[in-house]
Amino acid sequence: MDVEIEQVFRIRETNLLLLPQKAIFIEDELTLIMADLHLGKANHFRRSGIHVPEAVNGKNLELLVQLINKHKPEKVIFLGDLFHSHYNEEWEALGQVVRHFAAIQFQLVLGNHDIMSDLQYQRCQLQVFEMLEVGPFLLTHEPMENIPEHQYNMAGHIHPGVKLLGKGRQSITLPCFYFGKQQALLPAFGLFTGFVRIPVNKEDNVFVIADHRVIRMDSE
Repeated sequence: MDVEIEQVFRIRETNLLLLPQKAIFIEDELTLIMADLHLGKANHFRRSGIHVPEAVNGKNLELLVQLINKHKPEKVIFLGDLFHSHYNEEWEALGQVVRHFAAIQFQLVLGNHDIMSDLQYQRCQLQVFEMLEVGPFLLTHEPMENIPEHQYNMAGHIHPGVKLLGKGRQSITLPCFYFGKQQALLPAFGLFTGFVRIPVNKEDNVFVIADHRVIRMDSE
């Protein structure tokens, strides 16, 4: 069995538990936060003739259920792009998960791929918002450009990754949690999403996810 290693990162007087499943748990708020699940993306590509294993669909929701059972949040917040495209059977599977955990609030900060009708969100018992505040954090899907000085933005959308160099010409790009002076970027929770390399400054805090572990990068 793979050993999972989490990391605690304190920012704005709040402890964030960074999870190797690419989500954040704020224990003081009993809130689980994740971005960019892109549920249904595998089905979307399959309809376009691109072969994607069926297992991709179920694994995302399986990981979600595992995290809920382990951390027992009172609130689960999706930072946008919860569902990749138009309605399909995976939307119904998500609804079953939400109804099973009826005592938990499930909230969605709308992303550019979240194009379901209001009726579908109501059927799924999802509370929908343009942005949310949790503790000192202002939650959005896309990173904010002009952040009020007293606030800290937490966003998704970018699917951040960093390039690590090995011996010789070896290199690998891995998903990461990124924390800048006023903004955090969450990795994509969805398994079929990829990531984009982001620039990192010396004063930034970056945590790479590899082999079921969250590893803090050296700032040097």
